[in-house]
Amino acid sequence: MAVNIDTVYQRVLAILNKEQRGYVTPQEFNLFANQAQQDLFEQYFYDINQFGRISGNDTEYSDMLTLLNEKINIFETSAAPTRGTGYFIAPADLYRLGAVVYKNTTTNSFGISSTEHIEAERINANEFLYINSSPLTKPTNTRPVFTSNSSGIKVYANSEISSAALVDYQYIKKPAAVEWGYQMVFNEALYDASTTVNFELHPSDETELVIKILELAGILVQDIGLYQIANSEEQETIQQHKS
Repeated sequence: MAVNIDTVYQRVLAILNKEQRGYVTPQEFNLFANQAQQDLFEQYFYDINQFGRISGNDTEYSDMLTLLNEKINIFETSAAPTRGTGYFIAPADLYRLGAVVYKNTTTNSFGISSTEHIEAERINANEFLYINSSPLTKPTNTRPVFTSNSSGIKVYANSEISSAALVDYQYIKKPAAVEWGYQMVFNEALYDASTTVNFELHPSDETELVIKILELAGILVQDIGLYQIANSEEQETIQQHKS
């Protein structure tokens, strides 16, 4: 589930040609494309927050909320952190932290080991000092906690966890940088799929990407009919190229 960057670029060029508004170079397009992807990605979270404030169970809003969650789910992932000086460091592509998971391995009386993934409770440093002072409330392997600050996080079970292999971050990652790959042949930029990185956004966002990139290029697409015509022309071009 991804949006093909070459398709988006060709649609942008088709609209520019229809409007006789010049040309967007590959370098310019890649710059605009990355900004457009980031803008739409961040819009997901603004929209889901707004929909969350709407009361009732209106079917239309419910469907839109379902689609937004589907879009965000694309970026949900997990990874082990790296160990810094006294702290676990988050993955470089982290956008929003969902959960910190402690892997608790136990061995039964038959010598069989099993690992349970337990979500650690997030607390602040003052809360940790308070609960850790009593054997009734202090963290355990089955009741882990974590604290965080600008340096990273600390995870506590029966004791402070120092091995990154025992911890997982479940999080929403940032979209990877996109790239319309190309090679220059006789002063013309020719598409190179081997060096291309497509958009990671939901396929339904293809139209929004095109419009956003055009806006970043200084063109407001106010006439949706123009967009549809350009899209139709591009589809004809693709079919002619295939034949």
